Amino acid sequence: RAAYADDERFNFTILPKNVGKRKAQIAAITQSSGDLILNVDSDTTIAPDVVSKLAHKMRDPAVGAAMGQMKASNQADTWLTRLIDMEYWLACNEERAAQARFGAVMCCCGPCAMYRRSAMLSLLDQYETQLYRGKPSDFGEDRHLTILMLSAGFRTEYVPSAIAATVVPDTMGVYLRQQLRWARSTFRDTLLALPVLPGLDRYLTLDAIGQNVGLLLLALSVLTGIGQFALTATLPWWTILVIGSMTLVRCSVAAYRARELRFLGFALHTLV
Repeated sequence: RAAYADDERFNFTILPKNVGKRKAQIAAITQSSGDLILNVDSDTTIAPDVVSKLAHKMRDPAVGAAMGQMKASNQADTWLTRLIDMEYWLACNEERAAQARFGAVMCCCGPCAMYRRSAMLSLLDQYETQLYRGKPSDFGEDRHLTILMLSAGFRTEYVPSAIAATVVPDTMGVYLRQQLRWARSTFRDTLLALPVLPGLDRYLTLDAIGQNVGLLLLALSVLTGIGQFALTATLPWWTILVIGSMTLVRCSVAAYRARELRFLGFALHTLV
C-alpha cells in the first residue's frame, strides 16, 4: 500500500475490521470495473507473466475461472515444507491437470486464481450466504466459488506455466489444522457438486469418488490395523505392504514425470 498509494492505477479498500476473506473479496469485486478479477493471497508472490497467461486462457468466453501452478516459497525451510511443495506439485500437475483436460478443475486454488467478473457478480449472493453447521462459512471459499462457476455452466482451467509461490505451514500443528479445514471443504462442496457431475465428463465423477472414498478407505484400513494390533498383538503386514506398494508406485511415477528423484521421498507424506 505504501508503495502504490499514489499510483492512479490502484484503488485501496480498507475495511473497518477483519470480516474474513470471503467478505473482503466481495467488497473489492463490487467496486471493481474490469472484465477479469485476479485473486492473490497476502502470503503469495506471483511471477511477472501470471496475469497475461491467465488472461490469455480467459479469452475463451466459456471459461469462468483459471488457476496457476502453486509452489512453496519457503520450500527449503523444513522437511515438512519440502513435502508440502511436492504435495502442491502433485495436486497441480496430476489432479488439476487431469481435471482441466476434461474442462472442469474442481477447485481453483485461492492463492492465485482469475475469475470472469460478470460470472462472479451473478454468483455473489450464493457465495456470500453459504453456511456450515448453521453459521456463515469462513473456509473453503475457493472450492465453493469454483463449484458455483461450474454450476453456472462455465469451464474452469489450469495454466501450469503461471507460477505462484505461497508460504506453506512449517510446523505439524499448523499443517494439520489447515488440512482439517481443507478436508471439511472437500467433503462439504463435493455434496454441492453432485448435481453438476452428470453434466461433466465421466472422469470427473470417478475423480470425485476417488478423492472422497479413497481417504475414507485409508482411514478405515488404519483403524482396522490398530484394532488388530490391540486385540491380537499382531501387525497387519498384508495391509501395510499394499499401502506401501501403492505409495511407492505413485511416488515413482511422480519422480519420472517431474524428472526429480526428490519425489521418491514423498512416501513420507503417507505417514503424515
